[in-house]
Amino acid sequence: MAKRNGGEPLRAEEKRALNKENLSRLLGIFKFVLPYKLPFIIGLIALVFSTGTMLAFPYLAGELLNIASDKPSEYFKTITDVAVALMATLLFQGFFSFIRVYTFAIVSENSLADIRQGLYKKIVWLPLTFFDSRRVGELMSRITSDVGTLGDMFSLTLAELLRQVLTLVVGTVVIFYLTPDLTKFMLLTFPVLVILALVFGKYIRKLSKGTQDRLAETNVVVEESFQSISVIKAFTNEAFEINRYRTSLMEAVRVAIRASRFRGLFISFLILVVMGGIVAVGCYGALLVQRGSIKIGDLFSFVFYTGFIGASIAGLGDMFSQLQRAIGSSERIQELLLEKGEDEATGQTQVNLKGEVEFSGITFSYPTRPDIDVLKDLSFRIAPGEKIALVGQSGSGKSTIISLLMRFYPVNQGVIRVDGQPVRDFNLTAYRENLGIVPQEVILFGGTIHQNIAYGKPGATLEEVREAARKANALEFIEGFPEKFETLVGERGVKLSGGQRQRIAIARAILKDPAILILDEATSSLDAHSEVLVQEALEKLMEGRTSIIIAHRLSTIKKVDRIFVVQGGNLAETGSHAELTQRNNGIYSNLLKLQLQ
Repeated sequence: MAKRNGGEPLRAEEKRALNKENLSRLLGIFKFVLPYKLPFIIGLIALVFSTGTMLAFPYLAGELLNIASDKPSEYFKTITDVAVALMATLLFQGFFSFIRVYTFAIVSENSLADIRQGLYKKIVWLPLTFFDSRRVGELMSRITSDVGTLGDMFSLTLAELLRQVLTLVVGTVVIFYLTPDLTKFMLLTFPVLVILALVFGKYIRKLSKGTQDRLAETNVVVEESFQSISVIKAFTNEAFEINRYRTSLMEAVRVAIRASRFRGLFISFLILVVMGGIVAVGCYGALLVQRGSIKIGDLFSFVFYTGFIGASIAGLGDMFSQLQRAIGSSERIQELLLEKGEDEATGQTQVNLKGEVEFSGITFSYPTRPDIDVLKDLSFRIAPGEKIALVGQSGSGKSTIISLLMRFYPVNQGVIRVDGQPVRDFNLTAYRENLGIVPQEVILFGGTIHQNIAYGKPGATLEEVREAARKANALEFIEGFPEKFETLVGERGVKLSGGQRQRIAIARAILKDPAILILDEATSSLDAHSEVLVQEALEKLMEGRTSIIIAHRLSTIKKVDRIFVVQGGNLAETGSHAELTQRNNGIYSNLLKLQLQ
């Protein structure tokens, strides 16, 4: 089984064959490197020179021994000559290593920032249909884990791969030149040893995977029991769960001990066979020195070079697994980058709507449930400035109407018009700028109150933000905080009460000044005092604009112009509060009676 960084085995989903198709996918990510090609090329050149200077060390060390044994070469006559060459090599390697690390850091950090920015930009512009089928944790993993894997490739894996290949190729050429007889002997013995080691090692990795699988199963037991601890205690099954965990754990121990036994045999095999091969090559080299076929310094250089070459061969295995991971990461990232974004029509980039809304023959089913029609041939018209309420049981289609008006989903059949024009013909951003929403569950961002209100109109002045807060009945409690508008609201607004969060959301909507306002029962979970303040703010907000209210508590919608009772994906009743309450056995009147009871 392939290994990850740090020796951790690759998961099955991370494995990727190093074929032409997968490598082309990996190379596709290199488009993010192109803006930084100059430092990248400089880094590659520095890498070649630093590897070259490193490979000079074994040769120079051998020359020291040759001079010490009174057999100098034509290039170096004294120890001083070699010492000077070694110091020069050190200086060059230090210089080129710095250039390589620095330039690759420039390339990798900037490329990763561009990839993360590109991914975030793409994800933010994707339609809600995409988010319906993806988990947030999965998307976070793409931006963090997968991009981090590519970062390792840009900064470490790629450089190390090139270094290992250069070391392997150049080192082999050098030892062939210096000691051809000894190199041939080595090449006759080592491939057999390497093949045996690979076969044995593959079996060991398979056993290691079995150990990990068993441990994963024990972790599942722990996770299930902790998540369902109340059920365990309610049924007094603590002893049963402890026994289940022990059984699973003992199975993992059994497999781990078996794997350890074979791993010990593998280490013994390596010591016996591989080290035996090294001893054989060393003995043959000593025999050649004794015969005078090679110098002792050349033998020393040969041993040094074979150490480098062996390390390169071992390193290439790790590079292989890291490339597999990088290919998997690039595949998942490119899959996101190729996702189709929201349908951005090429209409005017600035639109001032009056607020006339018309649904004509709308039939709709969610992409995740295509066989269930949530809306069925739904038709209605809302005049500019009219206030209407949507009433109905859960699942009747009220929230779906709002989602379609916001253009979160495309309709399956029919057309939605605003100001007489199909909404799909509007520029999406320009269209949504005319819509404002105050949701039932307000989500604030973890900044200041000022930033959260100004979210409705980025760039708004403090006076504009203050005026919006005043209209939303929020100024009094904001001014009561020591930091006033610079008060931090905490993650998702946890430092504020429900009523305070609602009034911040209303202030945000007031600042946006939308032509069409959507209220998703903004007072349903508030206490009496907060409800009065929020209701007053909402009435101010609804003045002079088309307002659509999703109502759960019917007492809050008595003042609207019309009420739409939604049932089974269609309009079952329409009329004012007074009209609908007069209907005997009507849906609205029955709902009202139930709530009053």
